[in-house]
Amino acid sequence: MTTVPEVSVTSSPASAFAGRVALVVSNLEHGGAQRQVVALANRLNATGVDAIVVSLSHYVPLAAGLHDAGTRLHVVEKRHRLDATVVWRLAALLRGREIDVTHAFLFDAEVAARLAGALYPHTAVVGSERNSDYVPKRRHTVALRLTQPWSAGIIANSNAGRQFRMRVFRAAPDSVFVVHNGVDVDRFAPLDPELARAKVGLDAAGPVVGIFASFKVQKNHPMFFRMARRVLAAHPGTVFLCVGGALHDGLEGSDVHEARMREMVRDLGLQQSVRFVGNQDDPRPWYAACDVTVLTSRREGTPNVLLESMACGVPVVATDVADHALVVPDGRAGFVVPCDDDAAMAERVLGLLARPAERREMGRAARAWVEHEFSLARLAEKTIVVYRAVLDRRART
Repeated sequence: MTTVPEVSVTSSPASAFAGRVALVVSNLEHGGAQRQVVALANRLNATGVDAIVVSLSHYVPLAAGLHDAGTRLHVVEKRHRLDATVVWRLAALLRGREIDVTHAFLFDAEVAARLAGALYPHTAVVGSERNSDYVPKRRHTVALRLTQPWSAGIIANSNAGRQFRMRVFRAAPDSVFVVHNGVDVDRFAPLDPELARAKVGLDAAGPVVGIFASFKVQKNHPMFFRMARRVLAAHPGTVFLCVGGALHDGLEGSDVHEARMREMVRDLGLQQSVRFVGNQDDPRPWYAACDVTVLTSRREGTPNVLLESMACGVPVVATDVADHALVVPDGRAGFVVPCDDDAAMAERVLGLLARPAERREMGRAARAWVEHEFSLARLAEKTIVVYRAVLDRRART
């Protein structure tokens, strides 16, 4: 089986790491980075690492999935965009918990963690790059470049993200590691499709195609709807699921974008075929209800939804951006198609719908692939390698 190429990180036993870790994130809304924070914290603690989660917001719906959240979740609220006190309060928490590694996710959290690390230099601050090829706000670029001296390293969840972080934010090559996302393969596992469809209120018969994505422009929902129109020409009874919603407080204009996408569905005459089901605390039956899932993104890191779908035994068709071609072995666990090529995506989806036996076999292969390469055990193992590396480097300087 082909292994996923990674940069500067090899697998190593996760034992013998006794450090204290704080995973700092802007909030715990229904987002990919936030879900990885919860999953990583749970797995690190299961291996004996003392890991806590720190949210800069009281909006923490995903805290329900964090083990021992009563003691492991801490909120250090950033009260407004220019709230400098969050740095001192975060530093005080890190000092009080004697945190060895502070691993930050998303821009606000990364800058706050770096500045807190300047006040509490015992901790090694590790940042994250969760995306690639976007146009950062100028203030973000300036802030990350200015706080670079307090960064011990960066974990990118894709090779594309690593190259982007070095090119745009001038991170040193030997400071940026690649660790692809991981998925809980025990939780995300194949379910009976008929039972799943009954649970979510779908007809047991007829094709179902899903997209699992928040309403951010980069997710490229228009391609999904154009693809849907093509598929409906051959399979008029197909149901298309949109699982996901706008970001909290309509961040990045996601609420406006969702309204536009609903309008596009009406303009294309797809109202009877497309179902908007919003964010789901438990997406597993929704994956199992699908014959195939797609991801139409224009840019990404390593999307959790691809890993989750494959872990559930549901093949995927994704645009060929970032590391998708590494994450989804083309023709074995699913397919990759050119970005914005809705005709190519429709062709792959129709092929999978037309050949149920091949689709089921591809789903089994996808499940085996994710179990081997993208389990939470692998994620924690590789992440700990980075923690050791940055701590060892600090000890030598």
